[in-house]
Amino acid sequence: MKTIELKGTVRTSLTKAAVKQLRNNAEVPCVLYGEKGENVHFAVVERELKDLVYTPHVYLVKLVVDGNPHTAVMREIQFHPVTERILHIDFYPVREDRPITIDIPVVIEGNSEGVRAGGKLQMLTRRLKVSALPKDLPDTLTVDITGLQLGKTIVIGNLSYPNLNILMPKTTIVCAVKMTRAAQQTAAAAEAEAKKK
Repeated sequence: MKTIELKGTVRTSLTKAAVKQLRNNAEVPCVLYGEKGENVHFAVVERELKDLVYTPHVYLVKLVVDGNPHTAVMREIQFHPVTERILHIDFYPVREDRPITIDIPVVIEGNSEGVRAGGKLQMLTRRLKVSALPKDLPDTLTVDITGLQLGKTIVIGNLSYPNLNILMPKTTIVCAVKMTRAAQQTAAAAEAEAKKK
C-alpha cells in the first residue's frame, strides 16, 4: 500500500479557544490514538492534507510529530457542514504484526456480457472495509465483471482476496447489470426469433 508523509506539531493546549485559534491559522487539530490511552494531540497545516483527504486513494500515513515518527491510518474525519473545511481528523496507529481495518477502493475489470447485451453497469459499493496485516494491504481491490450477465449482481460473498478479510455482509451488492429498455427489446426480439425456428 502507498504511503504519504505528514508533518505535525504537538498541541499544548486543548481548549476551545486554542482549537479556534488553530483553525484561524489554517491548521487542523488531529489526534493519534495510542494503544494504552496515550493519545498524541497535534495540528497539521490544512493545505498539507489535500493529497491525503481529497483523493480516491487510500494511504498508510507516516506521521512525523515534532520529529517523532509514527505509522498510522486516517480513521475519522469531520468537515464543516457549510464550508466543508476539515475540522478534525482521528488517526490510529499501525503495527506491522497486527491487522488493521481500512476501506479500500474497488476497481472494475473486464467487459461484462450483460453490458455487451445492452445492459447498464451499476456500481453500488465503491469501497470495501477489510482487515489485514499492513504488508498484505493492496492499493485497490479488483472485481472482474467479464461473466456478469443481464439482471445479475456480484455480492461480497462472491469475492475473496489472499490474506484479507472483508468485514461486510456477504449479501452486500458490489455491482449489477441493470436491464435497460433497449436490452429488453433485444432480448424479446431474440426470443421471438427463436420461437420461429
